[in-house]
Amino acid sequence: MLKKWMLLAALGLLAFPAQAADDIRFQKAFPGAPFSEAVEVDGILYLSGQLGNDAALKLPDGMEAQARQVMENIKAAVERRGLTMDRVFKCTVMMQDMKQWGDFNKIYITYFKPDRLPARSAFGSSGLALGALLEVECWAKM
Repeated sequence: MLKKWMLLAALGLLAFPAQAADDIRFQKAFPGAPFSEAVEVDGILYLSGQLGNDAALKLPDGMEAQARQVMENIKAAVERRGLTMDRVFKCTVMMQDMKQWGDFNKIYITYFKPDRLPARSAFGSSGLALGALLEVECWAKM
């Protein structure tokens, strides 16, 4: 059976459904950015990692200030697409110093209802863009 499958694949007779390019919507970040702010695929919105910077790319001092700005940036990106934070179901957190986990969590949980906390992964990082203390990416259901 495996040989038959391999032969069909080699001959190009085994068809795999391809997703048309217009089924993937790329939503540009800011002019000149080498990435999309968000990409929508099959009803899922994938947000690029957000830093705690303002529009001028300035980072506030301290974990709590950066955490608040990160979450505000995520909230704004979600709302630009007509969604609320209730639609966020997965977050990945990257932190320069995992000892600041508690400081981050104090801010993070205020952006979600207690019964709607997203699934989450977190890891320490030896370096983030712009020297940020924190980066968070999220997935949301459209």
